Amino acid sequence: MELFNVLNELEELVENSPKIPFTRRVLIDEEKLLDYLDRMRASLPEEVRQAKWLLQEREKVLADSKKEAMRILEEAQKELDKRADESEIARQAKIIAEEVVQKAEALAREIKQGARDYADDILGRLEEDLNKLITQIQNGRAELKGLKSVELKSAELK
Repeated sequence: MELFNVLNELEELVENSPKIPFTRRVLIDEEKLLDYLDRMRASLPEEVRQAKWLLQEREKVLADSKKEAMRILEEAQKELDKRADESEIARQAKIIAEEVVQKAEALAREIKQGARDYADDILGRLEEDLNKLITQIQNGRAELKGLKSVELKSAELK
């Protein structure tokens, strides 16, 4: 901060120098002015280096901040895409599951109906067979009754 000290001293030189009457001009000692300028030049490189370093650091911090912001945005986008994909997968899985359940229910209805039809067919055949048997039994009994009555009549005749 030597530069600021030299500038302050130069300002004091101007303020304390004799003034030319009726003007705003001052008389400055040339040697002192040149000495201040030399001191300013000597301290200027250090001040400029510090300022340049500060600018470089500022640019570095800004670049790092930009990189970090981009990284965060990319991660957020990836997470958003991932959640969107998961949501889409879940939606598709739900649709597929509903289709599977509908197919399973339809198949179950078909199987039940097939089982009922089969049972009805079997029971119908059994009923026919039983009716035939009942008819045969009735015919057999009737025949037996007929024989019995013939025997009774023949036994009475004897």
